[in-house]
Amino acid sequence: MKRLLAALLLMALSAVDAGAATRIKDISSIQGVRDNQLLGYGLVIGLQGTGDTFRNSPFTEQAMQSMLDRMGVSTRGLPLRARNVAAVAVTANLPPFAGAGTRIDINVASMGDATSLKGGTLLITPLNGPDGQTYAVAQGQLAVTGYTAAGEADSITQGVPTAARIPNGALVERAAPGQLSDLPNFVVELNNPDFATAARVADAINARFGKASFDYGKLGGPDRPVAMARDLRSVSVLRPPNIPPARFLAILGDLPVETDSPARVVVDQRSGTVVIGRNVKISTVAVTQGTLTVRVTETPEVSQPAPFSDGQTVVVPRTDVQVQQEGGYLAVVKGPDLETLVQGLNRMGMRPTDIISVLQAIKTAGALQAELVIQ
Repeated sequence: MKRLLAALLLMALSAVDAGAATRIKDISSIQGVRDNQLLGYGLVIGLQGTGDTFRNSPFTEQAMQSMLDRMGVSTRGLPLRARNVAAVAVTANLPPFAGAGTRIDINVASMGDATSLKGGTLLITPLNGPDGQTYAVAQGQLAVTGYTAAGEADSITQGVPTAARIPNGALVERAAPGQLSDLPNFVVELNNPDFATAARVADAINARFGKASFDYGKLGGPDRPVAMARDLRSVSVLRPPNIPPARFLAILGDLPVETDSPARVVVDQRSGTVVIGRNVKISTVAVTQGTLTVRVTETPEVSQPAPFSDGQTVVVPRTDVQVQQEGGYLAVVKGPDLETLVQGLNRMGMRPTDIISVLQAIKTAGALQAELVIQ
């Protein structure tokens, strides 16, 4: 089974290497084309006795009284004991260039001591941006995936019943400032910064748009390339004079680029997961791996005296010590590429926890030619 898994892993890695070219749109984003975060405070009604208690959540009572005052119902000075209302925080992401009338998803989370939002309905809630302006209005029936049930002696909770979601629950009232036509030039930002990848992205754009074409004209020249890598993260691209910006970005995003990545090994000690990058190499090093187990078992015995001997019953200690040692053999590991490294580690029959310890020791010895990231 181990050999089969190793073979499947190597086949997958070979397939990735064979088709390493990736579209620019899949590895980058355009600077200025991003989501905007919205936040609001609202009330959820219709809960079956699982809402906030006004004693522990006075802000819920204040919000409810303010809402009733706006509706012409005066409750000032009257005690409120409703348990079907909960104060919630509403969050959403406003997509770039979303116009008025667009619907977006929202997330709802309880702010008080409500035990569940199941069956509740969110009342109309303005969603504001960091500038204090209202960009969307949320309202609708909550979709809660978690639940809780309790009896006199036991209770059970599945998921998070105090958090919910409303698909298409908010209506955009105002578009975020800024349009695509307002950008003087385009800046392509890489999701995984790397100097080699940034240079290849610039070369691909220049190869496509840097020469004369009867469709789009010539954007750049010998002294002024269309794209230029500014650093390991961003590539500056001239705005085309004869192409609509949206069409230009659509063509640019489909250009294939072969990405590069630094040699890196990521280790998650909690789950025992080890992810080894394609460019990881190990210098020739001798590795011994084994475990020494010492087991001590106490089995006390009771010693009874002979009849009529006037003796005493005593407890006699009995100790059993066993020593077991596994592995301990010496192996030479050299990994000029990922395939050889994986084969060498699998040949030694190491478990994930053992591989983590070996990689840390190899890194300390200076033989691991990669960055070791331990989470």
